Amino acid sequence: MSAASEITRKAESNLAFALKVLPKDRRDDMVVFYAFCRTIDDIADEQAVSVAQRAESLKKWEDGLRDGFAKDNEIGRELIEVVERRGISLQWLLEIIEGCRMDLQPQKFGSWEELSKYNWKVAGVVGLVSTRIFGCVHESSDRYAEMLGNALQLTNILRDVGEDLSNGGRIYLPENDIIRFQYSERDLVGRVYDGRFIAMMRYQAERAEYLFREAEALIHPMDRHALLPARAMAEIYQCLLEKMKDDQFRVFDRRYSVSKFRKLLILLKFIFAGVLRSE
Repeated sequence: MSAASEITRKAESNLAFALKVLPKDRRDDMVVFYAFCRTIDDIADEQAVSVAQRAESLKKWEDGLRDGFAKDNEIGRELIEVVERRGISLQWLLEIIEGCRMDLQPQKFGSWEELSKYNWKVAGVVGLVSTRIFGCVHESSDRYAEMLGNALQLTNILRDVGEDLSNGGRIYLPENDIIRFQYSERDLVGRVYDGRFIAMMRYQAERAEYLFREAEALIHPMDRHALLPARAMAEIYQCLLEKMKDDQFRVFDRRYSVSKFRKLLILLKFIFAGVLRSE
């Protein structure tokens, strides 16, 4: 098993699950890209390693993208092959690294607009790279990828509120949205769970739902089949969002997830859609 496949297998992420609907050649390329994203994200999140060391590790990946990777970096060398094969901009990969670099220190986002810029680096650009690997051809798919990336990242942020606080005191919720509901950063750090918190989280969930709807509206018939993995991801994350809403966003004391059985049903739905198209 390749290093990229091993990383993807161990991650058991929603994206890795959704990739099963892709043809093998495109799935293999996405596995390499996912392994790159997972590796970069893990470097930025490793609290046991100093910020300086993590920054240096990210720089080595940047240097590798620009100048080539050493023979012992299997994922890096495979990534360059994917980039060349699929016509992917190296700048997009550098943007992903830059987004993860932002996580080396606790971030604060004053507004949704500020958070959206971060989301674009760590999720929107991931979507743009993915559309190239999926084989999308219509220009609207780029807008779809950016919109969906924003929706997925916001859903992750809502799910991980408690974990992010434990992981270096990170807060991704926009400050002005927290204030809007007469809640405060102090309340958030103190994990105050009350009506104000629930209302603020519901407001963010409505924003995510809007982004999912807007993304869905951007799917062009030419790329509807190519976007099967992204559409599967969208449905899984919408289920996750609904689960949090139904449980009143108890994110301080639990981690929400979609069951493997539910994800399997979603996967089978999209596999069946692909089969019908090919007939």
